[in-house]
Amino acid sequence: MVHRKPTILIADDDAAMREILEMRLEEWGFDVLLAEDGGKAAAMVESDRPDMVLADLVMPRISGLDLLRRLKSDNRNRPVVLITAEGSIDLAVEAMKEGAQDFITKPLNYPKLRTILQAACDEIGLRGSLDRLNAQLERGAGLEDLVGTSKPMRDIYDLIRSLGSNDTTVIITGESGTGKELAAKAVHKLSSRSHGPFIAVNASAIPENLIESEIFGHEKGSFTGAIGTRPGCFEMANRGTLLLDEIAEMPMALQPKLLRVLEDRQVRRVGGNCEIPVDVRVIAATNQEPRVAVQNGRLREDLYYRLNVFTVAMPPLRERGSDIPLLVQHFIRAFNQKHGTRVDGLRDEAARLIQEYAWPGNVRELRNVVERAVILAKGEWVEPSHLPAYITRPESGPASKIVLSPGATLADAEKEILVRTLKDSGNNKAEAARRLGVDVKTIRNKLKTYGLD
Repeated sequence: MVHRKPTILIADDDAAMREILEMRLEEWGFDVLLAEDGGKAAAMVESDRPDMVLADLVMPRISGLDLLRRLKSDNRNRPVVLITAEGSIDLAVEAMKEGAQDFITKPLNYPKLRTILQAACDEIGLRGSLDRLNAQLERGAGLEDLVGTSKPMRDIYDLIRSLGSNDTTVIITGESGTGKELAAKAVHKLSSRSHGPFIAVNASAIPENLIESEIFGHEKGSFTGAIGTRPGCFEMANRGTLLLDEIAEMPMALQPKLLRVLEDRQVRRVGGNCEIPVDVRVIAATNQEPRVAVQNGRLREDLYYRLNVFTVAMPPLRERGSDIPLLVQHFIRAFNQKHGTRVDGLRDEAARLIQEYAWPGNVRELRNVVERAVILAKGEWVEPSHLPAYITRPESGPASKIVLSPGATLADAEKEILVRTLKDSGNNKAEAARRLGVDVKTIRNKLKTYGLD
């Protein structure tokens, strides 16, 4: 609801109807303007800018339908409600297609009219909130491609700005989907290397037998399939920044070679004999706690200390819930441009469901949900029906109750959660991974571990 009294223009050529409606609407808390025909109404809309219009469909000079078309060309968001006689229902339906908020037939059902106008007021309030979000996005509501104004994100921005002014190595931690690569790009763009390349490589996405060649490059004939010389990521990132994503997934045998490159600033291609100087800033990222990865033998301690000059810990979305409306609006604008849609925002109930969901997949999951909703929405608003069932009916999702026998181990619990989530997601590994906030590769590895593949 708007905080001030909403202003409504009544356009009707029947003086008695105007008087009755004026009295009723003032009782309901509206400021009322009156026009005796469509021409006068069009002029008053331009001069007085009412919040909404209540117009008779059949009027002299300019009909209610023509008035609607004129008003929608000026401001498609202003609610217009039409009054129609019983014999003009088809015309009223046409008016709805033209953008009317609603219509009501004579004799007027005043409780129904009040409900219609209340819904219009709610939409005005909703659009006011969207206008504020859009204005915030226009002014800049984050840092580079990172979006959010919450305290955790403001602290991250301060740290990224300070890192942009130096050339030290950085390790970025955080759950899957929290925006680690976006943070790395922001550090790069704010640094003296911003005109150089930004190269990202995901250590968990490259087959183990190819990762050394991917990072360090190879010479022609150095192995089967090496039909030509190929520079690695370090060479491609020369005078720029290299992001080594999921560093804890890098094979242990390769980690000493990486440490040597960090120390010597020289790289040797697979099958090569010479050292190639490289001028690269290295940023590492991991969705694991680095110290735990060291303790579990997944990350060399000396490499960890070499990388960990500065740590940027990206907060999960559940710890920055106040940023969700801003992120949603940011994604809606982006996907409108991508898909050619004209979605304005979320209905209140859809916004409530999104705000209450836990988002185990963090911002990446939110982004995917919003894209799906924008594609499914046929009108201006995302409704609850456009959201996935696990958000609208959370009892059917992975958070449903799991009962373990006495003496069950942590592995037993993990296995049961995995099986239940796969069942709830129709055995779709990608969907199960998204719900659990992990990579598909992790799901496959767990299935092998428990003999479920």
